[in-house]
Amino acid sequence: MSSIKSHAVCLPFPAQGHVNPMMQLAKLLHSRGFHITFVNTDFNHRRLIRSRGEEAVKGLPDFRFEAIPDGLPPSDSDATQCAPAICDSTRKNCLAPFLELLSKLNSSPQLTPVTCIVCDGIMNCGTKAAQLIGVPYVQLWTSSTVSFLGFLHYKELAQRGIVPFKDEGFVSDGTLEMAIDWIPGMPNMRLKDLPSFIRTTDPEDTMFNYLMEVSQECLESSSIIFNTFDEFEKEVLQVIASKSPNIYAIGPLTSLSRNLLEIQHNSLNSSLWKEDTSCIEWLNTMKPKSVVYVNYGSVTVMSNHHLEEFAWGLANSKYPFLWVIRPGVVMGESAILPREFMEAIKGRGFITSWCPQQQVLSHPAIGVFLTHCGWNSLLEAVSEGVPLMCWPFFGDQQTNCRYSCTTWGNGMEINPDVKSKDVEALIKEIMAGDNGQRIRQKALEWKKKAKSAISVGGSSITNFDRMIKEALRQG
Repeated sequence: MSSIKSHAVCLPFPAQGHVNPMMQLAKLLHSRGFHITFVNTDFNHRRLIRSRGEEAVKGLPDFRFEAIPDGLPPSDSDATQCAPAICDSTRKNCLAPFLELLSKLNSSPQLTPVTCIVCDGIMNCGTKAAQLIGVPYVQLWTSSTVSFLGFLHYKELAQRGIVPFKDEGFVSDGTLEMAIDWIPGMPNMRLKDLPSFIRTTDPEDTMFNYLMEVSQECLESSSIIFNTFDEFEKEVLQVIASKSPNIYAIGPLTSLSRNLLEIQHNSLNSSLWKEDTSCIEWLNTMKPKSVVYVNYGSVTVMSNHHLEEFAWGLANSKYPFLWVIRPGVVMGESAILPREFMEAIKGRGFITSWCPQQQVLSHPAIGVFLTHCGWNSLLEAVSEGVPLMCWPFFGDQQTNCRYSCTTWGNGMEINPDVKSKDVEALIKEIMAGDNGQRIRQKALEWKKKAKSAISVGGSSITNFDRMIKEALRQG
Protein backbone atom coordinates (compact mmCIF):
# COMPACT_ATOMS: atom_id res chain seq x y z
CA MET A 1 0.00 0.00 0.00
CA SER A 2 1.17 3.55 -0.65
CA SER A 3 2.17 5.78 2.27
CA ILE A 4 -1.07 7.80 1.90
CA LYS A 5 -3.80 5.70 3.48
CA SER A 6 -6.71 4.68 1.28
CA HIS A 7 -10.06 6.05 2.44
CA ALA A 8 -13.21 4.11 1.45
CA VAL A 9 -16.66 5.55 2.04
CA CYS A 10 -19.21 2.72 2.44
CA LEU A 11 -22.85 3.49 1.68
CA PRO A 12 -25.37 0.69 2.37
CA PHE A 13 -29.05 0.76 1.43
CA PRO A 14 -30.87 1.52 4.73
CA ALA A 15 -32.31 -1.92 5.57
CA GLN A 16 -30.88 -4.54 7.95
CA GLY A 17 -30.27 -7.14 5.22
CA HIS A 18 -28.20 -4.59 3.27
CA VAL A 19 -26.39 -2.95 6.20
CA ASN A 20 -25.02 -6.29 7.51
CA PRO A 21 -23.07 -7.42 4.41
CA MET A 22 -21.78 -3.87 3.83
CA MET A 23 -20.48 -3.83 7.42
CA GLN A 24 -18.64 -7.14 6.83
CA LEU A 25 -17.10 -5.76 3.62
CA ALA A 26 -16.12 -2.51 5.37
CA LYS A 27 -14.38 -4.47 8.13
CA LEU A 28 -12.53 -6.55 5.54
CA LEU A 29 -11.31 -3.41 3.75
CA HIS A 30 -10.27 -1.97 7.12
CA SER A 31 -8.20 -5.10 7.74
CA ARG A 32 -6.39 -4.38 4.45
CA GLY A 33 -5.35 -0.91 5.65
CA PHE A 34 -8.27 1.24 4.47
CA HIS A 35 -9.60 4.14 6.52
CA ILE A 36 -13.40 3.58 6.58
CA THR A 37 -16.30 6.01 6.76
CA PHE A 38 -19.53 4.01 7.15
CA VAL A 39 -22.63 6.01 6.21
CA ASN A 40 -26.03 5.12 7.68
CA THR A 41 -29.20 7.14 7.34
CA ASP A 42 -30.14 9.30 10.34
CA PHE A 43 -33.07 6.92 11.00
CA ASN A 44 -30.87 3.81 11.18
CA HIS A 45 -28.10 5.68 13.04
CA ARG A 46 -30.63 6.35 15.82
CA ARG A 47 -31.83 2.72 15.75
CA LEU A 48 -28.25 1.47 16.07
CA ILE A 49 -27.73 3.65 19.16
CA ARG A 50 -31.04 2.44 20.64
CA SER A 51 -30.18 -1.23 20.11
CA ARG A 52 -26.48 -1.15 21.09
CA GLY A 53 -25.83 2.14 22.91
CA GLU A 54 -23.59 5.09 21.96
CA GLU A 55 -20.62 2.71 21.78
CA ALA A 56 -22.10 1.25 18.58
CA VAL A 57 -21.29 4.38 16.59
CA LYS A 58 -18.04 5.25 18.32
CA GLY A 59 -16.09 3.17 15.81
CA LEU A 60 -12.29 3.10 15.83
CA PRO A 61 -9.79 5.90 15.12
CA ASP A 62 -9.78 4.92 11.43
CA PHE A 63 -13.30 3.45 11.19
CA ARG A 64 -15.85 6.21 11.58
CA PHE A 65 -19.64 6.40 11.41
CA GLU A 66 -21.52 9.22 9.67
CA ALA A 67 -25.20 9.73 8.82
CA ILE A 68 -27.24 11.42 6.09
CA PRO A 69 -31.03 12.07 5.88
CA ASP A 70 -33.11 9.59 3.86
CA GLY A 71 -35.65 12.20 2.70
CA LEU A 72 -38.62 10.65 4.52
CA PRO A 73 -40.59 12.45 7.28
CA PRO A 74 -38.84 12.17 10.70
CA SER A 75 -39.74 9.04 12.68
CA ASP A 76 -38.45 7.32 15.80
CA SER A 77 -40.19 4.05 15.09
CA ASP A 78 -38.07 0.94 15.72
CA ALA A 79 -39.06 -1.07 12.66
CA THR A 80 -38.02 -1.65 9.07
CA GLN A 81 -39.18 1.22 6.86
CA CYS A 82 -41.73 0.71 4.07
CA ALA A 83 -39.75 -0.72 1.13
CA PRO A 84 -41.35 1.26 -1.76
CA ALA A 85 -41.17 4.52 0.22
CA ILE A 86 -37.49 4.14 1.19
CA CYS A 87 -36.49 3.00 -2.33
CA ASP A 88 -38.23 5.97 -3.91
CA SER A 89 -36.90 8.45 -1.35
CA THR A 90 -33.23 7.39 -1.38
CA ARG A 91 -33.25 7.52 -5.18
CA LYS A 92 -34.63 11.05 -5.24
CA ASN A 93 -33.18 12.63 -2.10
CA CYS A 94 -29.83 11.16 -1.05
CA LEU A 95 -27.38 12.45 -3.68
CA ALA A 96 -27.16 16.04 -2.38
CA PRO A 97 -26.58 15.16 1.33
CA PHE A 98 -24.11 12.42 0.34
CA LEU A 99 -22.10 14.87 -1.80
CA GLU A 100 -22.18 17.33 1.12
CA LEU A 101 -20.76 14.64 3.42
CA LEU A 102 -17.99 13.78 0.92
CA SER A 103 -17.07 17.45 0.71
CA LYS A 104 -16.91 17.64 4.53
CA LEU A 105 -14.68 14.54 4.68
CA ASN A 106 -12.36 15.88 1.98
CA SER A 107 -11.94 19.25 3.68
CA SER A 108 -11.21 17.79 7.14
CA PRO A 109 -7.52 18.26 8.07
CA GLN A 110 -7.74 15.18 10.34
CA LEU A 111 -8.74 12.83 7.51
CA THR A 112 -7.17 11.36 4.42
CA PRO A 113 -9.16 12.52 1.37
CA VAL A 114 -11.70 10.01 0.04
CA THR A 115 -9.99 7.65 -2.42
CA CYS A 116 -12.93 5.36 -3.34
CA ILE A 117 -16.62 4.67 -2.75
CA VAL A 118 -18.22 1.31 -2.01
CA CYS A 119 -21.98 1.57 -2.38
CA ASP A 120 -24.95 -0.72 -2.35
CA GLY A 121 -26.03 -1.87 -5.81
CA ILE A 122 -29.42 -0.24 -5.32
CA MET A 123 -28.04 3.10 -4.03
CA ASN A 124 -27.23 4.79 -7.33
CA CYS A 125 -26.54 8.11 -5.56
CA GLY A 126 -23.24 6.49 -4.48
CA THR A 127 -22.06 5.85 -8.04
CA LYS A 128 -23.24 9.28 -9.22
CA ALA A 129 -21.33 10.95 -6.39
CA ALA A 130 -18.17 8.95 -7.17
CA GLN A 131 -18.37 10.02 -10.82
CA LEU A 132 -18.89 13.65 -9.81
CA ILE A 133 -15.88 13.80 -7.48
CA GLY A 134 -13.73 11.59 -9.75
CA VAL A 135 -12.89 8.59 -7.55
CA PRO A 136 -13.15 4.86 -8.36
CA TYR A 137 -16.14 2.94 -7.01
CA VAL A 138 -17.55 -0.55 -6.71
CA GLN A 139 -21.10 -1.72 -6.02
CA LEU A 140 -22.08 -4.46 -3.57
CA TRP A 141 -25.12 -6.47 -4.70
CA THR A 142 -26.51 -7.84 -1.43
CA SER A 143 -29.10 -10.33 -2.70
CA SER A 144 -28.27 -13.54 -4.58
CA THR A 145 -26.59 -13.55 -7.97
CA VAL A 146 -29.45 -15.71 -9.31
CA SER A 147 -31.97 -13.05 -8.28
CA PHE A 148 -29.80 -10.35 -9.90
CA LEU A 149 -30.08 -12.28 -13.16
CA GLY A 150 -33.85 -12.47 -12.59
CA PHE A 151 -34.07 -8.68 -12.08
CA LEU A 152 -32.05 -8.15 -15.27
CA HIS A 153 -34.83 -9.96 -17.18
CA TYR A 154 -37.70 -7.85 -15.83
CA LYS A 155 -37.51 -5.72 -18.97
CA GLU A 156 -37.85 -8.74 -21.26
CA LEU A 157 -40.79 -10.05 -19.22
CA ALA A 158 -42.50 -6.70 -19.83
CA GLN A 159 -41.56 -6.68 -23.55
CA ARG A 160 -43.00 -10.19 -23.96
CA GLY A 161 -46.26 -8.95 -22.43
CA ILE A 162 -46.04 -11.39 -19.53
CA VAL A 163 -46.01 -8.67 -16.86
CA PRO A 164 -47.65 -6.61 -15.51
CA PHE A 165 -50.58 -9.04 -15.27
CA LYS A 166 -53.96 -8.08 -16.73
CA ASP A 167 -55.91 -8.70 -13.50
CA GLU A 168 -55.59 -10.25 -10.04
CA GLY A 169 -56.56 -13.67 -11.39
CA PHE A 170 -52.86 -14.50 -11.92
CA VAL A 171 -52.55 -15.23 -8.18
CA SER A 172 -54.75 -18.33 -8.31
CA ASP A 173 -55.36 -19.33 -11.95
CA GLY A 174 -52.08 -21.19 -12.55
CA THR A 175 -50.37 -18.35 -14.46
CA LEU A 176 -47.46 -18.34 -12.01
CA GLU A 177 -46.72 -21.99 -12.86
CA MET A 178 -45.62 -20.96 -16.39
CA ALA A 179 -42.18 -22.41 -17.23
CA ILE A 180 -39.49 -19.78 -17.84
CA ASP A 181 -36.88 -21.66 -19.87
CA TRP A 182 -35.33 -18.80 -21.86
CA ILE A 183 -33.07 -17.18 -19.24
CA PRO A 184 -29.49 -18.49 -19.68
CA GLY A 185 -28.04 -19.96 -16.49
CA MET A 186 -31.47 -20.34 -14.82
CA PRO A 187 -32.89 -23.82 -15.57
CA ASN A 188 -36.06 -25.35 -14.02
CA MET A 189 -37.63 -21.95 -13.34
CA ARG A 190 -41.30 -21.04 -13.23
CA LEU A 191 -42.76 -17.54 -13.25
CA LYS A 192 -43.37 -17.82 -9.48
CA ASP A 193 -39.65 -18.53 -8.90
CA LEU A 194 -38.52 -15.15 -10.28
CA PRO A 195 -38.08 -12.27 -7.80
CA SER A 196 -41.61 -11.51 -6.65
CA PHE A 197 -41.91 -7.84 -7.67
CA ILE A 198 -43.27 -9.06 -11.04
CA ARG A 199 -46.51 -9.93 -9.19
CA THR A 200 -48.34 -6.73 -10.06
CA THR A 201 -51.08 -5.47 -12.36
CA ASP A 202 -49.77 -1.88 -12.23
CA PRO A 203 -47.38 -0.77 -15.04
CA GLU A 204 -46.19 2.01 -12.68
CA ASP A 205 -45.50 -0.33 -9.74
CA THR A 206 -42.67 1.23 -7.68
CA MET A 207 -40.73 -1.91 -6.78
CA PHE A 208 -40.98 -3.58 -10.20
CA ASN A 209 -39.70 -0.47 -12.01
CA TYR A 210 -37.12 0.35 -9.34
CA LEU A 211 -35.49 -3.10 -9.45
CA MET A 212 -35.63 -3.22 -13.24
CA GLU A 213 -33.77 0.11 -13.41
CA VAL A 214 -31.21 -0.32 -10.62
CA SER A 215 -30.13 -3.83 -11.69
CA GLN A 216 -29.55 -2.58 -15.25
CA GLU A 217 -27.65 0.48 -13.97
CA CYS A 218 -25.56 -1.72 -11.71
CA LEU A 219 -24.64 -3.98 -14.63
CA GLU A 220 -23.75 -1.10 -16.94
CA SER A 221 -21.97 1.31 -14.66
CA SER A 222 -19.27 -0.34 -12.65
CA SER A 223 -17.54 -3.24 -11.00
CA ILE A 224 -19.87 -5.43 -8.93
CA ILE A 225 -19.18 -7.44 -5.78
CA PHE A 226 -21.49 -10.41 -5.18
CA ASN A 227 -21.84 -11.89 -1.70
CA THR A 228 -21.41 -15.48 -2.88
CA PHE A 229 -18.63 -17.88 -3.83
CA ASP A 230 -17.62 -19.09 -7.27
CA GLU A 231 -18.68 -22.69 -6.92
CA PHE A 232 -22.10 -21.95 -5.40
CA GLU A 233 -23.50 -19.86 -8.28
CA LYS A 234 -21.03 -20.84 -11.00
CA GLU A 235 -23.33 -20.89 -14.08
CA VAL A 236 -25.06 -17.62 -13.21
CA LEU A 237 -21.74 -15.88 -12.48
CA GLN A 238 -20.50 -16.97 -15.92
CA VAL A 239 -23.61 -15.52 -17.61
CA ILE A 240 -23.23 -12.19 -15.76
CA ALA A 241 -19.47 -12.09 -16.46
CA SER A 242 -20.26 -12.31 -20.19
CA LYS A 243 -22.32 -9.08 -19.83
CA SER A 244 -20.13 -7.27 -17.28
CA PRO A 245 -16.59 -8.62 -16.92
CA ASN A 246 -15.73 -6.72 -13.72
CA ILE A 247 -17.51 -8.94 -11.21
CA TYR A 248 -16.10 -10.34 -7.98
CA ALA A 249 -17.61 -13.20 -5.95
CA ILE A 250 -16.43 -12.43 -2.42
CA GLY A 251 -18.46 -14.49 -0.01
CA PRO A 252 -19.90 -15.65 2.22
CA LEU A 253 -18.93 -12.23 3.64
CA THR A 254 -19.84 -13.07 7.25
CA SER A 255 -17.60 -16.15 7.25
CA LEU A 256 -14.82 -14.43 5.32
CA SER A 257 -14.71 -11.52 7.77
CA ARG A 258 -14.74 -13.89 10.74
CA ASN A 259 -11.85 -15.76 9.16
CA LEU A 260 -9.67 -12.74 8.44
CA LEU A 261 -10.44 -10.17 11.12
CA GLU A 262 -8.72 -9.20 14.32
CA ILE A 263 -10.27 -8.85 17.78
CA GLN A 264 -10.61 -5.04 17.45
CA HIS A 265 -13.38 -5.53 14.88
CA ASN A 266 -15.66 -7.22 17.41
CA SER A 267 -16.87 -3.82 18.59
CA LEU A 268 -18.21 -3.03 15.10
CA ASN A 269 -21.71 -4.49 14.91
CA SER A 270 -24.55 -3.40 12.66
CA SER A 271 -27.59 -5.06 14.27
CA LEU A 272 -30.52 -2.63 14.40
CA TRP A 273 -32.30 -4.86 16.93
CA LYS A 274 -31.15 -5.62 20.48
CA GLU A 275 -29.81 -9.18 20.49
CA ASP A 276 -30.78 -11.68 23.20
CA THR A 277 -27.72 -13.83 23.91
CA SER A 278 -29.40 -15.92 26.64
CA CYS A 279 -30.61 -18.27 23.88
CA ILE A 280 -27.00 -19.50 23.52
CA GLU A 281 -27.00 -20.69 27.16
CA TRP A 282 -30.27 -22.53 26.44
CA LEU A 283 -28.78 -24.13 23.31
CA ASN A 284 -25.84 -25.34 25.42
CA THR A 285 -28.27 -27.60 27.29
CA MET A 286 -29.56 -29.26 24.10
CA LYS A 287 -28.36 -32.41 22.30
CA PRO A 288 -26.36 -32.04 19.04
CA LYS A 289 -28.50 -31.48 15.88
CA SER A 290 -31.73 -31.63 17.90
CA VAL A 291 -33.05 -28.04 17.72
CA VAL A 292 -35.24 -26.38 15.06
CA TYR A 293 -34.17 -22.73 14.63
CA VAL A 294 -36.94 -20.44 13.30
CA ASN A 295 -36.31 -16.88 12.08
CA TYR A 296 -38.17 -15.04 9.29
CA GLY A 297 -35.58 -12.25 9.03
CA SER A 298 -35.98 -8.51 9.40
CA VAL A 299 -38.73 -7.75 6.84
CA THR A 300 -41.13 -10.71 6.47
CA VAL A 301 -44.64 -10.26 7.90
CA MET A 302 -47.49 -12.74 8.22
CA SER A 303 -51.03 -13.09 9.59
CA ASN A 304 -51.60 -14.22 13.17
CA HIS A 305 -53.35 -17.28 11.66
CA HIS A 306 -50.11 -18.33 9.90
CA LEU A 307 -48.12 -17.63 13.07
CA GLU A 308 -50.40 -20.04 14.95
CA GLU A 309 -50.06 -22.71 12.23
CA PHE A 310 -46.26 -22.49 12.57
CA ALA A 311 -46.60 -22.60 16.35
CA TRP A 312 -48.65 -25.81 16.43
CA GLY A 313 -46.46 -27.43 13.76
CA LEU A 314 -43.43 -26.77 15.97
CA ALA A 315 -45.22 -27.97 19.11
CA ASN A 316 -46.56 -31.17 17.50
CA SER A 317 -43.18 -32.11 15.98
CA LYS A 318 -42.00 -32.73 19.59
CA TYR A 319 -38.52 -31.36 18.69
CA PRO A 320 -37.03 -28.53 20.79
CA PHE A 321 -36.97 -25.18 18.98
CA LEU A 322 -35.56 -21.65 19.18
CA TRP A 323 -38.04 -19.20 17.64
CA VAL A 324 -37.30 -15.52 16.86
CA ILE A 325 -40.54 -13.50 16.84
CA ARG A 326 -39.43 -9.93 16.24
CA PRO A 327 -41.64 -6.87 16.80
CA GLY A 328 -43.78 -6.28 13.70
CA VAL A 329 -43.66 -9.85 12.35
CA VAL A 330 -47.48 -10.02 12.44
CA MET A 331 -49.20 -7.62 10.04
CA GLY A 332 -50.58 -4.59 11.84
CA GLU A 333 -50.88 -6.23 15.27
CA SER A 334 -48.95 -7.88 18.07
CA ALA A 335 -47.98 -11.52 17.76
CA ILE A 336 -50.24 -13.46 20.13
CA LEU A 337 -49.61 -17.15 20.81
CA PRO A 338 -52.34 -19.24 22.48
CA ARG A 339 -51.90 -20.08 26.17
CA GLU A 340 -52.38 -23.80 25.36
CA PHE A 341 -49.40 -23.58 23.01
CA MET A 342 -47.19 -22.06 25.71
CA GLU A 343 -48.25 -24.89 28.06
CA ALA A 344 -47.53 -27.54 25.41
CA ILE A 345 -43.95 -26.41 24.75
CA LYS A 346 -42.74 -25.93 28.33
CA GLY A 347 -39.08 -26.90 28.63
CA ARG A 348 -38.46 -27.37 24.91
CA GLY A 349 -39.32 -24.05 23.29
CA PHE A 350 -37.28 -20.83 23.55
CA ILE A 351 -38.96 -17.70 22.11
CA THR A 352 -37.08 -14.41 21.76
CA SER A 353 -37.37 -11.15 19.79
CA TRP A 354 -33.90 -11.20 18.16
CA CYS A 355 -30.68 -13.19 18.46
CA PRO A 356 -27.04 -13.29 17.24
CA GLN A 357 -27.87 -15.46 14.23
CA GLN A 358 -24.38 -16.49 13.11
CA GLN A 359 -23.62 -17.68 16.64
CA VAL A 360 -26.88 -19.62 16.71
CA LEU A 361 -26.36 -21.30 13.33
CA SER A 362 -22.82 -22.34 14.26
CA HIS A 363 -24.05 -23.97 17.49
CA PRO A 364 -23.80 -27.80 17.45
CA ALA A 365 -27.37 -28.11 18.80
CA ILE A 366 -28.98 -26.69 15.63
CA GLY A 367 -30.44 -29.36 13.35
CA VAL A 368 -32.48 -27.34 10.82
CA PHE A 369 -33.25 -23.71 10.01
CA LEU A 370 -36.83 -22.67 9.18
CA THR A 371 -36.21 -19.51 7.17
CA HIS A 372 -37.77 -16.96 4.82
CA CYS A 373 -34.76 -17.61 2.53
CA GLY A 374 -33.30 -14.12 2.70
CA TRP A 375 -29.84 -14.19 1.16
CA ASN A 376 -27.88 -13.38 4.34
CA SER A 377 -29.70 -16.12 6.27
CA LEU A 378 -29.28 -18.66 3.48
CA LEU A 379 -25.53 -17.99 3.14
CA GLU A 380 -24.99 -18.16 6.90
CA ALA A 381 -26.74 -21.55 6.94
CA VAL A 382 -24.62 -22.74 3.99
CA SER A 383 -21.45 -21.69 5.85
CA GLU A 384 -22.48 -23.74 8.89
CA GLY A 385 -23.84 -26.79 6.99
CA VAL A 386 -27.40 -26.34 8.32
CA PRO A 387 -30.25 -27.67 6.11
CA LEU A 388 -33.20 -25.39 5.35
CA MET A 389 -36.97 -25.40 5.58
CA CYS A 390 -37.96 -22.61 3.19
CA TRP A 391 -40.97 -20.30 3.52
CA PRO A 392 -40.17 -17.41 1.13
CA PHE A 393 -42.04 -14.14 1.50
CA PHE A 394 -40.99 -11.66 -1.20
CA GLY A 395 -38.19 -10.22 -3.35
CA ASP A 396 -35.34 -12.62 -4.07
CA GLN A 397 -36.57 -15.15 -1.49
CA GLN A 398 -38.69 -17.16 -3.97
CA THR A 399 -35.68 -17.47 -6.29
CA ASN A 400 -33.36 -18.50 -3.44
CA CYS A 401 -35.91 -21.06 -2.26
CA ARG A 402 -36.20 -22.62 -5.75
CA TYR A 403 -32.42 -22.96 -6.06
CA SER A 404 -32.10 -24.34 -2.53
CA CYS A 405 -34.74 -27.02 -3.16
CA THR A 406 -33.55 -27.97 -6.69
CA THR A 407 -30.07 -26.83 -7.81
CA TRP A 408 -28.26 -26.73 -4.43
CA GLY A 409 -30.27 -29.51 -2.79
CA ASN A 410 -29.92 -28.20 0.77
CA GLY A 411 -33.57 -27.35 1.47
CA MET A 412 -37.27 -28.26 1.35
CA GLU A 413 -40.16 -25.86 0.79
CA ILE A 414 -43.23 -25.27 2.97
CA ASN A 415 -46.53 -24.53 1.21
CA PRO A 416 -47.08 -20.72 1.11
CA ASP A 417 -50.48 -21.21 2.78
CA VAL A 418 -48.83 -22.86 5.75
CA LYS A 419 -50.62 -25.61 7.70
CA SER A 420 -49.42 -26.97 11.05
CA LYS A 421 -49.47 -30.59 9.85
CA ASP A 422 -47.17 -29.70 6.91
CA VAL A 423 -44.72 -27.94 9.26
CA GLU A 424 -44.74 -30.92 11.62
CA ALA A 425 -44.22 -33.44 8.77
CA LEU A 426 -41.41 -31.44 7.16
CA ILE A 427 -39.54 -31.04 10.46
CA LYS A 428 -39.72 -34.79 11.06
CA GLU A 429 -38.59 -35.55 7.49
CA ILE A 430 -35.57 -33.22 7.57
CA MET A 431 -34.52 -34.26 11.08
CA ALA A 432 -34.94 -38.02 10.69
CA GLY A 433 -36.25 -39.04 7.23
CA ASP A 434 -34.43 -40.52 4.20
CA ASN A 435 -34.93 -37.41 2.07
CA GLY A 436 -33.81 -35.34 5.05
CA GLN A 437 -30.63 -37.41 5.24
CA ARG A 438 -29.80 -36.51 1.61
CA ILE A 439 -30.48 -32.82 2.28
CA ARG A 440 -28.35 -32.83 5.45
CA GLN A 441 -25.53 -34.48 3.52
CA LYS A 442 -25.77 -31.86 0.74
CA ALA A 443 -25.69 -29.07 3.34
CA LEU A 444 -22.42 -30.48 4.75
CA GLU A 445 -20.89 -30.69 1.26
CA TRP A 446 -21.67 -27.01 0.64
CA LYS A 447 -20.18 -26.12 4.04
CA LYS A 448 -16.86 -27.68 2.93
CA LYS A 449 -16.91 -25.79 -0.36
CA ALA A 450 -17.75 -22.48 1.35
CA LYS A 451 -14.90 -23.04 3.82
CA SER A 452 -12.51 -23.74 0.95
CA ALA A 453 -13.54 -20.48 -0.80
CA ILE A 454 -12.69 -18.34 2.25
CA SER A 455 -9.46 -20.15 3.13
CA VAL A 456 -5.99 -18.91 2.11
CA GLY A 457 -5.68 -19.34 -1.65
CA GLY A 458 -9.47 -19.84 -1.95
CA SER A 459 -11.54 -18.13 -4.64
CA SER A 460 -13.19 -15.53 -2.38
CA ILE A 461 -9.94 -14.27 -0.83
CA THR A 462 -8.28 -14.20 -4.26
CA ASN A 463 -11.25 -12.27 -5.72
CA PHE A 464 -11.22 -9.85 -2.77
CA ASP A 465 -7.56 -8.91 -3.28
CA ARG A 466 -8.09 -8.66 -7.03
CA MET A 467 -11.08 -6.35 -6.50
CA ILE A 468 -9.00 -3.96 -4.33
CA LYS A 469 -6.34 -3.69 -7.05
CA GLU A 470 -8.60 -3.55 -10.11
CA ALA A 471 -11.83 -1.85 -9.01
CA LEU A 472 -10.64 0.40 -6.17
CA ARG A 473 -7.21 0.89 -7.77
CA GLN A 474 -5.44 0.65 -4.44
CA GLY A 475 -2.15 -1.12 -3.85
